Amino acid sequence: MKELSEDQKKNMRELFEENNLTKDDVFTHKHYVIITRSGIEKIQATQNIEVEYEVVKMDRDFVVLKAKASCHRGYVETFGEAGPENCRNAYYVATAEKRALSRAVLKIVGLYKHRVFGEDENVGEE
Repeated sequence: MKELSEDQKKNMRELFEENNLTKDDVFTHKHYVIITRSGIEKIQATQNIEVEYEVVKMDRDFVVLKAKASCHRGYVETFGEAGPENCRNAYYVATAEKRALSRAVLKIVGLYKHRVFGEDENVGEE
């Protein structure tokens, strides 16, 4: 994993503490940090993040949802996608929603920029 600066580490620690994340909510991959589904939902609840979804594309083989998230920290828009190339289950809408939510929550609190991802994401690295 790319080494973070001391300021980045301090910022991440503060965000983890502020959102009541425990060691069960976080694990480290060799290239990035993963927040579990329950961790994402803790952050969303703690920060009172409102999320709305918009269907961008939905067909039998591919789904793209736009997530629009807002809270006292600001506003972000991001996407979640799912299809046979990046999803092992047949529930593309549910997977796209989880990915969009994870990205929106992590972006709005500033964790995404530190290579912190949701467990539902397909970040494409091994």
